[in-house]
Amino acid sequence: MTGTLIQFLLFLAVTGLALYGFGRVVYHRYLYIQLGKSVDLKKEASLRLKGFAVQVFGQTKLLKDKKSGIMHIVIFYGFIILQLGALDLILKGLIDRGLPVPGYGYFTLMQEVTVGLIVLAMGYATYRRYIEKLKRLKRGWKPSIVVFFIMFLMLSVVISGGFERIREGLPASGFAPLTSVWAALFDGISTSAATVGFYAGWWMHLLILLSFLIYVPQSKHFHIITAPINILLRRTEPTGKLASLNLEDEDAETFGVGKIEDFTQKQMLDFYSCVECGRCTSVCPANTTGKLLSPMHLITKLRDHLTEKGAAITSKSPWVPAMVFAPESQGNALEVELIGGVITEEELWACTTCRNCEDQCPVANEHVDKIIDMRRHLVLTQGSMPHDGQRALQNIERQGNPWGISRNDRVKWVKEVDPEDELQVRTVKENPTFEYLFFLGSMGAYDNRSRKITHAFVKLMKEAGISFAILGNEEKNSGDTPRRMGNEFLFQQLCADNIATFQKYKVKKIVTTCPHTYHTFKNEYPEFGLLAEVFHHTELLDQWVKEGRLTPQYEVKERITYHDSCYLGRYNEVYEEPRNVLRAIPGVELVEQARSRENSMCCGAGGGMMWMEETAGTRVNVARTEQLLSVKPTVISSACPYCLTMVEDGTKLKEVEEQVKARDIAEILAQSVFGLSKN
Repeated sequence: MTGTLIQFLLFLAVTGLALYGFGRVVYHRYLYIQLGKSVDLKKEASLRLKGFAVQVFGQTKLLKDKKSGIMHIVIFYGFIILQLGALDLILKGLIDRGLPVPGYGYFTLMQEVTVGLIVLAMGYATYRRYIEKLKRLKRGWKPSIVVFFIMFLMLSVVISGGFERIREGLPASGFAPLTSVWAALFDGISTSAATVGFYAGWWMHLLILLSFLIYVPQSKHFHIITAPINILLRRTEPTGKLASLNLEDEDAETFGVGKIEDFTQKQMLDFYSCVECGRCTSVCPANTTGKLLSPMHLITKLRDHLTEKGAAITSKSPWVPAMVFAPESQGNALEVELIGGVITEEELWACTTCRNCEDQCPVANEHVDKIIDMRRHLVLTQGSMPHDGQRALQNIERQGNPWGISRNDRVKWVKEVDPEDELQVRTVKENPTFEYLFFLGSMGAYDNRSRKITHAFVKLMKEAGISFAILGNEEKNSGDTPRRMGNEFLFQQLCADNIATFQKYKVKKIVTTCPHTYHTFKNEYPEFGLLAEVFHHTELLDQWVKEGRLTPQYEVKERITYHDSCYLGRYNEVYEEPRNVLRAIPGVELVEQARSRENSMCCGAGGGMMWMEETAGTRVNVARTEQLLSVKPTVISSACPYCLTMVEDGTKLKEVEEQVKARDIAEILAQSVFGLSKN
């Protein structure tokens, strides 16, 4: 009786101490997050709960890598199942009775099978990290400590269960395969020795469990707690939509994020949700071509800085016990500059905003918005940005296009591609009853190569009997480039001007050949008052072919691989429409390469990089072109003028431009509809 009381008191003391330590660590990190700006998360409970259920319990993002996804599912559900086993074991050690579970033998079997599966999963995790040596996975004692925790925790289950069988005089059973084997190894020991062995295993299990409880919030495994919350609170706005700045706030001394407290509390929750799995970095076009940016390290550096600065501001230590977990001091966190001291400008300007990192992230972290927020601080508060990028923005501000060509030349393409006026391209003033406004964008109006896409699409619209008009010299830049480069002021100015023009001419439908313009108009302009429907040209081409308005009749005998634009694919999930058009063309052999659809690699032009020179590593467009060439196409198709330019440059640098052509979907369809030369 005395022994049972002592056991119970020790259990209360140890468990209470562990729970206090856990609560303290979590609470202190909660206080650090509270330093950020509050954010108004829209309710939309049903949508959030659906996404929560799919991603948390379905583990859908993890299954993008099926091997590690299945491994994680085994561990995830295994630990849920083993919580009942842990409670059963704790009760046995305290009151000599387990859970009153019906069919207890089957309960025991489920527990032991789960233990075996978790051991196998952890063995595979170790194999991937240390033998297969996946680049995205860190190695060392810190990443490995959880392996020891889990393996010894599983061992403690077998030890306590095995000695319990000896103590109770239970025979070997198929319902308890692992503990029966352990009991057989110690067959013949006394009941007293078995009792000691049971309690040794029991305390081993409890202490490992409680140690892990304290360790979790002080490590990357904090995601066990924060990731489900992060997924539940994720943004439900259109994918990739950037938050707007209130530029009329007279009290604002700075814009963008210049210190860690400028991030929102939701963004800070992202920091503590990172799993450090490296999936984001492994698909990042900047990182994989030798640039400094690593999305994972970006998040972890921000997390560590928040922890250090949060501790300094609140005077609440993030470590329990400090002598075990506290890292060496890196100086006064209050004096460290966020941009320059924690994150370099080189990292920020390497991002192409492709969002492949976010698509791969299993815990719904958003990397791009944080990068843009820091760019905003550099541009709007510090007036700092790369020279070639600054020149492009100045040209957009002055002439409405990145090259600085006269804004009055925007409509010159009409006479140059249609000197006989056969296509009868009319402005909104000349054709006020138009159905679609064809918004060309700067590439479609000024760039000689992109004008061919414009010409092809205009011919197809005329063939389909579509009433359309253009803005002519009244058209301005959409603002995508300024916004992604951090100049929110210029974006909002262009946005207001464009919307005023659309309203002036009663625009109801807009079509564009540029995915960047498409995304900006469709997902970001509505916040500022745009009411028109927005279409990408491939969506309409697919529709018109299906309706019989366009008939692909001439064979196009080409082996074609389609490159998914980031802003059309990952941002807006337009994957099938361009492919449907290609499938409808007789003679086309459509082939997919590995990096396609949501996993397509960026061409390297997004986020303003179209107008800035790469100075480190391999050129992104060359790396992407090599991937596209791997399936031996005769044509690389795209549905974005930026992508077409980058891929075409890539084929020239690879010296295959004569054998492999880069062409827009509209050009290929026009060739089939009209029997045009492929050149």
